[in-house]
Amino acid sequence: MSYKQILYHIVFGTKSHRRVLTDINIKELYLYIGGIIKNKGCNLYKINGMPDHIHILSDLNPMLSLSDFIKEIKRCSSIWIKESRKFINFDGWADGYCALTYAYSDKDIVEQYIANQQEHHKKTSFRDEFIALLKENHIEFDEKYII
Repeated sequence: MSYKQILYHIVFGTKSHRRVLTDINIKELYLYIGGIIKNKGCNLYKINGMPDHIHILSDLNPMLSLSDFIKEIKRCSSIWIKESRKFINFDGWADGYCALTYAYSDKDIVEQYIANQQEHHKKTSFRDEFIALLKENHIEFDEKYII
């Protein structure tokens, strides 16, 4: 028998970081993404975001690769958004993502961070938040690829 417990804090944005994920239909989008995650055999612990990006806290089914998991979330949610016309100006997700690993003992802290996005972004832009997450987790990056 194999055992695992790894939490992923996943962050990705809209194409060109356009602020198109309006409050009106955002809960429906989060529910839809939650369904994608559940259908992949994973557990969604928290999802929240802003008009230009989303944060997800989830575990990962060991039969999936992280890149395929995120690709499927983006692909399916993009199709749903376009077909449902819930976010008229949505033209896709940005390339790339950030995925950070956490121990289960950190779950409450990360959930609280994700839950407080609206308050957090009163003081910090998505770009600054993204760079801070990369730096805090010692991830090397090239600023020319960060919009």
